[in-house]
Amino acid sequence: MPLSHINEANQPAMVDVSAKAVTRRTACAEASLLFPDGVLEQLRDTESGADKELHSRKGPVHQTAILAGIMAAKKTSELIPLCHLIPLENCSISIEQEGYNQLRLRCEARASHKTGVEMEALTGVSVAALTIYDMCKALSHGIEIQQIRLVSKTGGKKDIQ
Repeated sequence: MPLSHINEANQPAMVDVSAKAVTRRTACAEASLLFPDGVLEQLRDTESGADKELHSRKGPVHQTAILAGIMAAKKTSELIPLCHLIPLENCSISIEQEGYNQLRLRCEARASHKTGVEMEALTGVSVAALTIYDMCKALSHGIEIQQIRLVSKTGGKKDIQ
């Protein structure tokens, strides 16, 4: 199967989607962050009673990562050279703690367009994970971003569930 972003002259090219129909497109991507022992406990906000929010010297970790991830998803075509500009109709980031020292991030993106939003979901979750790393690295550079992957997509030729 030939690569879709290579033209007849074997040069990089944007995929021509002009003949495709507009359909509702969705995508979900996720990432994991693994923290060294004790780091998440140092970030826990016990004073406000917001047991799910983490705080570093740079501010609220989850809220900042959510905003950064959404902003990145909206700018995917500016970051990935051959991506189409897609006006997102919805984008959400969720962050859940798993076990003692791991966070699971998910980015869901939706649009009605001629091409999918997989790259938007992957970019959103990646930047959210990078933001958490940046906000927490003062406590440890041993934080690991792991398992960035596409979980599902709908609306194109091949749905993935």
